[in-house]
Amino acid sequence: MAEKKRIAEVTRKTLETDISISLTIDGSGIYDIDTGIGFFDHMLSAFSRHGFFDLSVKAKGDLSVDCHHTIEDTGIVLGEAIKKALSGKEGIRRFGDIILPMDDALILCAIDLSGRPYLSFDCDFQTDRVGYFDTEMTKEFFYSISYSAGMNIHIKKMSGENAHHIIEAMFKAFGRALDSATTIDKRLSGALSTKGTIS
Repeated sequence: MAEKKRIAEVTRKTLETDISISLTIDGSGIYDIDTGIGFFDHMLSAFSRHGFFDLSVKAKGDLSVDCHHTIEDTGIVLGEAIKKALSGKEGIRRFGDIILPMDDALILCAIDLSGRPYLSFDCDFQTDRVGYFDTEMTKEFFYSISYSAGMNIHIKKMSGENAHHIIEAMFKAFGRALDSATTIDKRLSGALSTKGTIS
């Protein structure tokens, strides 16, 4: 009997943004991304491809103001989609981590799908923007995911100077760590917790 695919669709509309996301955890890295922010599209595509998640993101935001609301709200909706797709989290490995290199950048990413939100983000950028993407929004994006998904995320820049490389390595590392954490371990019966539930 084929295992049920873990899929979620989430839509969020406010006066600032209108965002729809479709996420398949058990995918192959197919993506269709349109946020109106070219570099952000590139980052979400990297997350999808390297995490083997099928991901569709359609976002319209008040970019005439700046990129903040679009990026932050996309993080909120993606976090909600991850939480919804994983449902009770039965059988998943729960933890995922990687140290990922990209040219001059070396990034550590470790996550726990604990149901409890927490973000530790240790990185300084030497430039304010990459394209139309404000580098400070990198932290806000992962903060939004952490709180809407109920996920513990640690991201640390171990080395690197080029902001494009650093941020892209973060998105790739997050994809790889999440792929590991969401993998089904057939040795498990129920949730990986002494409490019997992950919440």
